[in-house]
Amino acid sequence: MLSRRHAPDTEDTGIDLAPMLDFVMNLLIFFIITTSFVKEAGITVTRAQAETAEHQESGNILVAIRPNGDIWMDKRQVALSEIRGLIERLHIERPDDTVVLIADRDSQTGVLTKVMDQVKLGGVKDVSIATAPGKG
Repeated sequence: MLSRRHAPDTEDTGIDLAPMLDFVMNLLIFFIITTSFVKEAGITVTRAQAETAEHQESGNILVAIRPNGDIWMDKRQVALSEIRGLIERLHIERPDDTVVLIADRDSQTGVLTKVMDQVKLGGVKDVSIATAPGKG
């Protein structure tokens, strides 16, 4: 007698892709959410008023300058010498980011100028200064 191979009644010949698609969708959602975070300065300052202030979309990187000259970025105080490195790193990660400098109206313009120089040396050319809208 010849023996025959018995094939099972139901054969699974395909690969179930549903778990992989769920995993890919979760990754996609995760990356979309994490790329939209804004680096906040971490402090509140009183902005100077400007009659010619224009409303622009919010920048992605915020740098705040307090009246005593303290510089805040990403919710922590940083030294002037650290700004260029931090901006370079953030600019490499997301080259389309813009920087908004939020200087207190009582802060010194010399500190603002030095911070702006460090930001531009860090590679970001689109730098704005936040002001409060004027009364007129």
